Amino acid sequence: MSIPFHQKLGLTVTFATSLFIGLANSNLSAQSKTKQWENSVPPQQQNPLDSSQKKTLLVQQTSSQNLDKQNTRPSEQKSGATSTYYQVIDELKKYKFSVHGNQVFTSGKLPTTKVNFNQSDLLTVLVNTRKYYQNYASEDQNVLRTGVLATQGVTVEDILKTLDFMISVLQEDIANNRATRLQDSNFINTNFRVIKWSAYHSPNSSKKQLRITKYAVFTHSASHKKTSKYNIPLYSLKDNSISEKFYTKYTKQDVLSGIYEQGGKEYGKVEPLAYLTREGFEEALMEGTILLNFTDGSKALFNVDRSNEMPYLRGVAATSQKRYWYFRQVDDIKGYGYKIDAKISIKPGVTFAGDVLNIGLGRVIVLEYPKGGRKQLQLGVLADTGGAFLPNLHQLDFLAGIFQGRQDFGQYTRQLPEYATAYILVKK
Repeated sequence: MSIPFHQKLGLTVTFATSLFIGLANSNLSAQSKTKQWENSVPPQQQNPLDSSQKKTLLVQQTSSQNLDKQNTRPSEQKSGATSTYYQVIDELKKYKFSVHGNQVFTSGKLPTTKVNFNQSDLLTVLVNTRKYYQNYASEDQNVLRTGVLATQGVTVEDILKTLDFMISVLQEDIANNRATRLQDSNFINTNFRVIKWSAYHSPNSSKKQLRITKYAVFTHSASHKKTSKYNIPLYSLKDNSISEKFYTKYTKQDVLSGIYEQGGKEYGKVEPLAYLTREGFEEALMEGTILLNFTDGSKALFNVDRSNEMPYLRGVAATSQKRYWYFRQVDDIKGYGYKIDAKISIKPGVTFAGDVLNIGLGRVIVLEYPKGGRKQLQLGVLADTGGAFLPNLHQLDFLAGIFQGRQDFGQYTRQLPEYATAYILVKK
């Protein structure tokens, strides 16, 4: 899972193909007949949700629409199949504020320039995200939320069609050893709705561009045993103790005080995975994933598993935050997922962390920004999330890579924008 990235609490991001649920937009269907490139793409294999998942999706969408109507003030209610207002929620699913769709989204068009991304890495993240829908949508109904894009008539089915189409195009282009058509902005403009996303409720209210923060996996030295230098434990919950929820009672400060150590009141309920310096420990909590180089020469990658369910507090120093994360060892960098074994394997350079509840998992996003006097286009998938994005309609966190330290990370990210114009792509 990815986590807030400059405050990020969890990294986390191979998939399949389409889903059919109904409610297709007839105007989009008509437009799709005129696409020049689509004829070269083979028919997509169907990999639909099963009947129970379809029912879950329909119930979820209906419930969401009903909730919208209940929470919208009378002066905001509009007639028509698509509500023009959306009720933004926080991580506890509590209503925060209403936003008019036109305050966030408008029709857009990509400039004529190459769209940048690594083809194989993008395919991996697309496939893994699509598989998450296929395998876990019935358990994790948060991903069935249409989110604020519902104000633009976009459905979850549209998002799945988008993922399926991009997977199909990439697979064909890679198999034919050619640059993918998805890097051609004309192809994008022809085959996708390009929806411009303007920042909303941004701390810098004059900025319509999205703030683009960056997160990474950092490498740190660690020990398998507690020493004078490596004295801060990284804990994992035992499988048989997760249901007890005892860990939700304790803050980070409680854990650091030694409640899980020998003689502590909860000794034996968790397992130490490694021991770090305080700096390495705080880095792990902030970024969500950490690569540890142990003193015995071994290496291992760890990712956040479960939190103590205490909210991240904006404006509070990292060392004073009450939120605490328990970790698990993993084989890949992980993005979004409702449990550790379900988390999406993700790749740097093609992954964004953001507000999954209100923007939505699997939204394909293009950033436009200037570099060296030229417009740059960077494409990625919203496949991670974190505490800084609940709710957040003005920011994305870009997974930059794996770095030895902050200096290397800073040198790399100086090439990246602080703010960018953002577009969401939806298959016509």
